[in-house]
Amino acid sequence: METIDSEEKARMTQVVLGENEGIDSALRRFKRQVSKAGILADVKYHRHFETPLEKRKRKAVAARRKRRFK
Repeated sequence: METIDSEEKARMTQVVLGENEGIDSALRRFKRQVSKAGILADVKYHRHFETPLEKRKRKAVAARRKRRFK
């Protein structure tokens, strides 16, 4: 049996169907909760392994971008 750590548990999104609620509205609520929680952005961010060099380059580019817009 696989255990779920607290961070993963906090990110789980649940939608409970109301008595007279349709699937469409529940799906809409689910999508809204997922986007607010940033789950898809996190999945896209962790999709590929990032080497330390790539990480430094990405942070340097972000810092340059941040300095330019101040």
